[in-house]
Amino acid sequence: MIKKPSRKETRKKRHYRIRHFLKGTPEKPRLCVFRSNKHMYAQLIDDTNSVTIASASTKEKAVAEALEKTSDTEAAKLVGKTIARKAIDKGVKEVVFDRAGYIYHGKVAALADSAREEGLQF
Repeated sequence: MIKKPSRKETRKKRHYRIRHFLKGTPEKPRLCVFRSNKHMYAQLIDDTNSVTIASASTKEKAVAEALEKTSDTEAAKLVGKTIARKAIDKGVKEVVFDRAGYIYHGKVAALADSAREEGLQF
């Protein structure tokens, strides 16, 4: 009998492997993305001080009111724009993108592209 690991387990292994190389600093924080079945989340994290600088998600009232569904690429684009605006307000222009083990496709790519359009560099 073949025992196949779950997708969640393999994503977490991939994420831990990637995190060995990605470090967020106060000048260039880490933009970490998490997606569940219903929502999208993004955080700017300074790993040297273990501080979250800014965060955005589809659970925020302003974002959720502008959306029909919170689980599609349009929601991801809006979260990307929101996190980019918050980052620029805090004085952050450059980030390190942490896709958290997800494939750079679909919602993750849409979030990254919209953040770039708003002025973040990575």
